Amino acid sequence: MISRFTKEALALDAAAEADRIISSTREQVLVTLRRRGVVVGLSGGIDSSVVASLCVRAFGKDKVLGVFMPERDSSGDSLRLGRVIAAQLGIDTLVEDIAPALDAIGAYRRQIEAIRSVVPDYDEGWKCKLVLTSVLESQGLNITRLTVQDPDGKTNTVRLPLAAYLQIVAATNYKQRIRKMTEYYHADRLGYAVAGTPNRLEYDQGFFVKQGDGIADVMPIVHLYKTQVYQLAEYLGVDEEIRRRPPTTDTFSLAQSQEEFYFALPYHLTDLCLYGVNHGIGADEVAAAAGLTGSQVEKVFKDIEAKRRGARYLHSRPLPSVPMDVD
Repeated sequence: MISRFTKEALALDAAAEADRIISSTREQVLVTLRRRGVVVGLSGGIDSSVVASLCVRAFGKDKVLGVFMPERDSSGDSLRLGRVIAAQLGIDTLVEDIAPALDAIGAYRRQIEAIRSVVPDYDEGWKCKLVLTSVLESQGLNITRLTVQDPDGKTNTVRLPLAAYLQIVAATNYKQRIRKMTEYYHADRLGYAVAGTPNRLEYDQGFFVKQGDGIADVMPIVHLYKTQVYQLAEYLGVDEEIRRRPPTTDTFSLAQSQEEFYFALPYHLTDLCLYGVNHGIGADEVAAAAGLTGSQVEKVFKDIEAKRRGARYLHSRPLPSVPMDVD
């Protein structure tokens, strides 16, 4: 049987979609929220570049502020490419180095403490990242591991106990939360809204920090699969180097892709599988479109549902102890 499902299911009418997002975002910010413009945190990545590009078309370059928020573990490419898109769009920007705030609050110290519980020699000058095995290769539960690199360049990967893993993640989450606080500072002083940058894959699967990059006043691309964000980027004319850059976390001191940190599969394959789940398409049909086997897609389906269960807490709003009266 010839599969009716192909990767073309994710093809986007980029011009029509851009117009729709621009119109909707303009209405949301100017009419619903009654704000004058938007603040966008620029990371040099595809998502923030597309959001900034859409917002310039919605409000004009004089009503969009780009904020760079590097810290000591940030890649130099993030700031460089962020400046590339800002220059391309002609928007005003600010650099807010969040390292002093992270240091003062103990984020770096707490991360090092957790790492030393499994790698006692870990110290200043070492580097680290968290990694997952490909979901296609994992057997059963996919456990996050820690990779460290000493000052001489020697690397070692170890399995993390739960307590150490949770403390590393908790300490790292300070970064996204301080960045969001910084965005809201500038939004408050300018009378602007904060434009969030999560795409559908990230938001659905819980690849964001609660009260960090998971919050915003408007989220222009949250309904788009990552594959579609790249299509929109090409239509909007986002710089080619940004479009070629692999999705990264830019969170740990060692270079790290989103695939090895969280999704455990390239985004274009995860997109196809997520689309299949969302539209009730069987594993064999998705497999034919993705170039995988049916059993591999079943693994991805299970991983998607597991991540969705974990994301319920991230998506939840504050819960009142009793129902509130509504006038």
